[in-house]
Amino acid sequence: MTTACALQTCLTKHTYKPEECNAHLRKLYECCSAFYASNGGKGESTACPMPSVVERWLKDHPKDT
Repeated sequence: MTTACALQTCLTKHTYKPEECNAHLRKLYECCSAFYASNGGKGESTACPMPSVVERWLKDHPKDT
């Protein structure tokens, strides 16, 4: 299952507790971060938020939580 599909499945299952899906969201944002990094911070994606949003989310949600 793709990262986006796994995230959507999790969000559907945990409608009232989206924080239960942070592991899936982290995978998506890490992928988006790598995408932007490989394109010099530029590029467009329909699956990824703006680079600043991705980096802020990753900063605000450290791996050890």
